[in-house]
Amino acid sequence: MMIPTSALLAPNFATIRWLGLFDTRLAIAIPYFGSAFGTFLMRQAFLDVPRDLVDAGVMDGCSWWQLILNVYLPPSLPALIAFGLSSITWHWNEFLWPLIITNSDKSRPLTAGLVRFTQLGEIGAQWSLLTAATLMVIAPLFILFLIFQRRFIQSFLHSGLK
Repeated sequence: MMIPTSALLAPNFATIRWLGLFDTRLAIAIPYFGSAFGTFLMRQAFLDVPRDLVDAGVMDGCSWWQLILNVYLPPSLPALIAFGLSSITWHWNEFLWPLIITNSDKSRPLTAGLVRFTQLGEIGAQWSLLTAATLMVIAPLFILFLIFQRRFIQSFLHSGLK
């Protein structure tokens, strides 16, 4: 979490080239598979689950996976949704990594494609087209937030309570 993302661009790029995944959508996603923030957030959410619930699950004969699915995840759902929304928003708005790792327009995400509206040759930037395209790019995030708004707010309301 303490290492800036820009410091990892060269090693990540070298790894993607070595794997032969340059200019693919998988290459854009691979650096985001692990998240220290998500690990710490879910650890704290799991620590808030009462020990009595875990002990009851163990006494009932739950396996490790059953404990996670039936005991730990239901009370941690607001934290999981908050992490999901913040992670999706952060990675959806990422510009530099997709621009570096892709070469063609077919594998670039929408946010990197917005640059095309500012590079329209002699006529210059088409600000009206850029504004319309930006609204279309942020619309899925806005709709996603509206759907999960209640759970997102609940994660912050319960974060300071024991």
